[in-house]
Order: sequence, then C-alpha cells, then structure tokens
Amino acid sequence: MLVKRFWLVAGCVGTFMAAAVITALAAPRDVGVAVDKVVQLVFAVAALIAYARAGNRWMTAAMGSLTIGLSAWIWGQQILGVQLPTSTIAPLGFTMVPVLCLAAVVARAQAARRADDLLPNYRSRTVVVLDGLIVIGSLFVLTWVSALESLTRPWATQGPGFITVVAHPAAYLVLLVAIVVMSWTHQSVRQWSMVFVALAGIAQSSSGWVFAFYISKGITAIPAAADIGFMLCPAFFLLSALAPTRDAPPMPGRMRMADMLHLLVPYLPLAITGLFVLWNTATGGRLNPVEIYVGLAVVGLVIVRQLLTMMDNVRLMDQLRLSREQLRHEASHDPLTGVANRSLFRERLDRALAVHDRETPLILLFIDVDGFKGINDTHGHAEGDIVLRNVAARLEHSVRPQDTVARLGGDEFGVLVDGGDAEEIGERLLKALSHPHEVHGRVHVVNASIGVAQRFSHDPTVTADDVLGAADAAMYTAKRLGKGMVVVHGSPLPEMT
Repeated sequence: MLVKRFWLVAGCVGTFMAAAVITALAAPRDVGVAVDKVVQLVFAVAALIAYARAGNRWMTAAMGSLTIGLSAWIWGQQILGVQLPTSTIAPLGFTMVPVLCLAAVVARAQAARRADDLLPNYRSRTVVVLDGLIVIGSLFVLTWVSALESLTRPWATQGPGFITVVAHPAAYLVLLVAIVVMSWTHQSVRQWSMVFVALAGIAQSSSGWVFAFYISKGITAIPAAADIGFMLCPAFFLLSALAPTRDAPPMPGRMRMADMLHLLVPYLPLAITGLFVLWNTATGGRLNPVEIYVGLAVVGLVIVRQLLTMMDNVRLMDQLRLSREQLRHEASHDPLTGVANRSLFRERLDRALAVHDRETPLILLFIDVDGFKGINDTHGHAEGDIVLRNVAARLEHSVRPQDTVARLGGDEFGVLVDGGDAEEIGERLLKALSHPHEVHGRVHVVNASIGVAQRFSHDPTVTADDVLGAADAAMYTAKRLGKGMVVVHGSPLPEMT
C-alpha cells in the first residue's frame, strides 16, 4: 500500500514537472525564468521539510544548503541583477549540497550494515574508497583531456567563478561515483531513495556542465533548455525523501553481478581513459603536467588497490583453510569433550587392523563410567557434562599422543593403543578415573568398568565390529563382577556375551 501511494505521488510530481518544464520553455524569457526558479525553490523547501520530518540530518542539511543557494541565486540574479558568474553565497550553497549528500550516503551505509554486505572489514572499505578515487581520477583525466581544460582556463583565477563552473558539477560526479561504488557492496544503498538522489545528481551535473560551457563562451543569457536539469533536481530530492525503504533479501544473481562489477572496478574506467588519452596523443595532442600527474596518481591507486585485493585474497584463503580444518575436526570429534567421535575411532581401528606385519599388540579398551547417571539425575546435565569432560581429559593424559581416545556415546569411551601391556594400561586408566571430581564446590567420585580386546597379528576375517564387540563383552563382565575393574577378553574370568 505504501509503495503504491509513493508511485502515485511520483506520477503527480512527474506530471507537474513536465508541465512546469513546458511552461518554462514556451513562455517569454522573464516568465520562464520566474517559473523555473520558483519551482526549484518550492521543491527544495518541500524536500527540506520531508527530510527534517524523517530525521535524516545530513540530507536535511543538504536541502537547507540547496534552499539557501536557490534563495541567494534568485535574489542576486533576478532582483539585484548580479552578472554571471555570481559572487554571492549561491555557488557555495549549491556546491555543499553534493558534499552533504555524500556524507548522508556514507552514514547510511555504515549505520545499516547487513550481514550480506560483501565487504564488511576495514580493509575492504579502504578498497571501496580507492575504487571511488580511481574512478573519479579517471573521469577527471578523461574530461580534462576532452573539454574541462578549455572550460576552466578562463576561470582559473576566479574563486566564485571556478566554484560555479567546475566545482559544483564535479562534486555531483563524485557523489554519483560514491553511490554507484557503495551500492555494489552495501544493501542499504541499493534503495529507491538513493536512486532518486543519483537522478538528482545526474540532472544537476548535466545542466551544470552545460551552464559551464555557456559561461566559458562568455554567454550570460543562459537558454531555458539548459536549466531543465536544475528544475528536475529538487523534485528528485523530494521523491528521494518520500521513497519507501525496501529490505528484501538480496538475490543470488544480483550478488554475482555485484561481484563482477567489483572486479571490473577500477580497470574498466581506467582502460577507457587510457584508450582516450592514447587516441588523443596519437592524433597530435599533447599531455600537460596536470594530465600526467593525475594519470600517474590514478595508476598508483590501482597498484595499491591491487595489493590490498591480493592481501585480502590471501587472508580469505587462510580463513577458508581454517574453516575447512574446523569443519573436518567438528565432523570427526565429539563436540562436548573434544576427543574423537565414534566415526573417527572406527576409521582408525580399521586402519590399525589392516596392518599386515604387526610387531606389537593392538589394544582396544572399552570404558563405561560407573555412577555417572546418579550425577546427572541429582545435579543436572550441566554438572554431568563437566564430569565427562574431566574423564576425557584424564584419559588423554594417561596415554600417548599417538593413541586415540574417543567418546563412543553417553558415558562410554574407547581407547585405542598400539603396543604395551593391556592390563597395565587398563589399571593406569582405572587409577586416573578413580580420583574425585570437584565441580561447583561439590566432590563427585566415579569409577569405571573397563573391557579390553587385543589383536596380536593380522587376520582379514576380523572386523572392527568384532574387536569392539569383544571389548564390550569384557566391559560387561567387569560390571557383573562388581565394577571398578579391568577385564581382558579371553582371560579365565567368565564373560557375558
């Protein structure tokens, strides 16, 4: 509903502006100029009020600057009859508009940062700034070689004239570049309000350069057609203040296009500028110091940007490697205790059983923690989890680093040892687990029942399940005989199967 209402308002504004432009072009010059300036001032004031009500301080300041500039221009040109280029505060007011708008765009991008923004870190923001400077520098060289030098030469020593002729439209070009560059990396800038700000910049800059051309030729009676962009600019600013904000999730295709555009910047504008300069020099043109120094500065910025991009690529590769290692670790380890899980334990057991020329016995210990259920039932799972982590840590400290400790499920653990005395290892683990556990000021005493299975030589008919089953049976024998003891499978003690 809000979107439909906005487009209805936009249609009304567009119809009114079409009528105003036609009137300004068709009416006598004095009437057309009056219509032109009044329409600009009315829409500037309307945009000022709309932004003030929305609480956008930077855009409110920009519209205030535009209103002051228009008021000073109308007073100086139409009432006092000041000759162009004017020496009133109007040029300063006009030039401050894109500067304040740029501050508004940057503030919006930083305040509404989203998780799906492409470049969230400080180095990537530096790359965005470099992209903007490179594009601006390329545009400067391009326009300087083509036309800007001839426009600025007559006003090089006149401050107000230079602001009117060059700085004012050039500032809008900087704003446009900033909006385009930041829209590639910030979802918050890809909004209709920013589209209308960009349209306002295009309109104002277009008429500004036309105005500069006429001024450079000594023409002070500017045709009404040259003011069309000036007329449309405040109307676009008003629509930008009224435009609804959309917060739709980014489309995958759009993000891929944003990645492509990000890769093309700054090489595309630099290449176009280089070709234009090459053509100009090939046809007899000469480069002056301004073009040479700015061009070298742009090339230097490209080199810095490329170095930062390469550093980001290296950092991203390191992050990718660490992420893969972390995922691999999480897939093969128990999340509570940090030891190997059942899958990794079986994998290592299969690998150990496949050794043909075994010289030392392969020992598998199946451990069940006795008394753990009472801790869980009495003091809660959080306290029981701490005990399990303590058990896992004690098991790891009681065997060699190359041995494998795993949590097989619940309060059951497995230990895989290559070489050694099975009973001695079992007793060592039993002793380590028998020490009390102090948790939150409470002391818990748990024991363990340990079943052991051994393989002394390679047998292709024996599987991991066979060895696990034998150790499990021995563990149940230990439980049946009174818990807190070690039973080796195949020993004279009776086993439960």
